[in-house]
Amino acid sequence: MVPPAKNRENRTAARAWAFVMRWLVRLAALVTVAVLVFLIGYILVMGIPNLKLSLFEWEYNSENVSLMPALINTLLMTAFSLAIATPLGIFAAVWLVEYAKRGNKMVKLVRLTTETLQGIPSIVYGLFGMLFFVTQLNWGYSLIAGAFTLAIMVLPVIMRTTEEALIAVPDSYREGSFGLGAGKLRTVFTIVLPSAMPGILSGIILATGRIVGETAALIYTASSVAKIPESVFSSTRTLAVHMYLLSSEGLHVNETYGTAVVLLVLVLGINCLSSFIARKLAKH
Repeated sequence: MVPPAKNRENRTAARAWAFVMRWLVRLAALVTVAVLVFLIGYILVMGIPNLKLSLFEWEYNSENVSLMPALINTLLMTAFSLAIATPLGIFAAVWLVEYAKRGNKMVKLVRLTTETLQGIPSIVYGLFGMLFFVTQLNWGYSLIAGAFTLAIMVLPVIMRTTEEALIAVPDSYREGSFGLGAGKLRTVFTIVLPSAMPGILSGIILATGRIVGETAALIYTASSVAKIPESVFSSTRTLAVHMYLLSSEGLHVNETYGTAVVLLVLVLGINCLSSFIARKLAKH
């Protein structure tokens, strides 16, 4: 038997520890929010006064340093990269979770490889894209070379988040579908994937953020021509590359802040749209 005094001491120590941990968590959350608000506020304060109509002219030149071609190129690059990486990532995750045998060595190898690929610096992907897509396949510095390079870069993110979302779907959903006579493929596409869609969209949001903000890999594969591409084999410049080049030149600092505001609004808009779609799908 534990003496009552000892019990009271243990409860007091547990309450004190819970109190300390609760306030540490609150402090961490407060610091995180403060840093986020500071960064967004700083960009908006410095950038909004520098937004001018000349920044949104259709053609770029050294006088207006228009961001419109880079904005269109960013949307095209994001669409092409996601069109390549999303189906591959989702189907690979479906195979790992739904079809591969549990404990399979191949599954462990694929997961280890995927986790390793997530930690590789983007400049390494850029060098690979330059050597393979640009040089070996003779695609040159082009939109398609940059899109395939970014697709390989974000594929592990989409694949791992989709896998975790599929694992989170209760087995009772699958068992109920099988009990009603549905086959494996029908169960996956009508029950499992719709239930996991919010998690899958979270991975696509993360991938989109990485695509929109990428510079190093695109400099080596898509180059930096500030022009709307005439074809997928034309060289392009995205907003992140455009902002990097303006800041490195040091001649258009104000325009760089204005471009940062547009890039921030673009990322926030894509995230809000994805979250809205995820909520709609979750209700169904």
